[in-house]
Amino acid sequence: MELFDNHKKLFTTAFLFFAGLTILVAIIPALNNQANNAALPNAIALSEDAIKGKNIFIANGCVACHTQQVRNIEMDKVWGSRPGIAADYAANHRTDFWRNTATLMGTERTGPDLTNIGTRQPSKDWNLVHLFNPRIVVKQSIMPAFPWLFAIKKQPSKTDIIVTVPAAYLEDKDGKVVATKDAIYLIAYLQSLKQTKLPEGTVASEFLYKKEEGKVAGNTKTTALDGKALYTANCQSCHQENGEGLIGAYPPLKGSPVVTGDDLELYVGIIMNGYNPRPEYGEMAAVGTNMNFTENDVAAIINYEGSSWDNKRKKVTPEEIKKLMDLVKLKAPK
Repeated sequence: MELFDNHKKLFTTAFLFFAGLTILVAIIPALNNQANNAALPNAIALSEDAIKGKNIFIANGCVACHTQQVRNIEMDKVWGSRPGIAADYAANHRTDFWRNTATLMGTERTGPDLTNIGTRQPSKDWNLVHLFNPRIVVKQSIMPAFPWLFAIKKQPSKTDIIVTVPAAYLEDKDGKVVATKDAIYLIAYLQSLKQTKLPEGTVASEFLYKKEEGKVAGNTKTTALDGKALYTANCQSCHQENGEGLIGAYPPLKGSPVVTGDDLELYVGIIMNGYNPRPEYGEMAAVGTNMNFTENDVAAIINYEGSSWDNKRKKVTPEEIKKLMDLVKLKAPK
């Protein structure tokens, strides 16, 4: 056959066959998929600072320990209000001409998932301290410190962002820790990570493998919630194990007038809706709402905080908290 004897015709035919198959099998399906895949209508695009921060996140290998995917199983419910969907990643574009799309979904959770970290922990102050040395806020943390994202200055300028670091964690006791632009960009990216709400009327997929309560004598088996465990999981990284908070970042609960006072509505409102009226402290997220706290959860936390660190507070009941939760929900910021 002439085709096999003529190398020009043979290679031209092979190339055209390969190119046709590539268009048919790879390019056309990809274009169709791209046309059918779009970001959610209310998704917010990354700012310029957040895009720079994403590149710093990649450069420092953060994806090796942190995922950005809420799986459809019950144990992932703490990371987001719903399982992740393809639309959550549709707005991701190529990092640059040479590098493909960076979805940063990750494969391992040595650290917590970051899908909704911008909602769970919105405070710039906390995040900066955590980046400088994670052990300052979470003593058991195995996350490495990122000191190269900060500078030590004896006389910071007015435009510098000073990070409140306890003296025990400073080698230069006379210097001030100042965040570099890279640190600010990285925080901008972390603060942008918020799970987008589905359009009105759209029902999210359910989380699978839910834990079922055991039953005794026809009644649901109930066990007393561990207030200390709830505090450790949701409050301790800011207010610390000893309840003394972090100077310049988070207020102490030890001796706090909110904890020991009579305004239970204020107390429940802070847990459910967050708090940000005091410029000397960082913003508190709406922990209770984000974590779907029930009246039992809130009562357990209040009773733990009210009886710890020499605090004296009368115990509250879930029934009391339920009435107040319904009230504070009406006052929650929209």
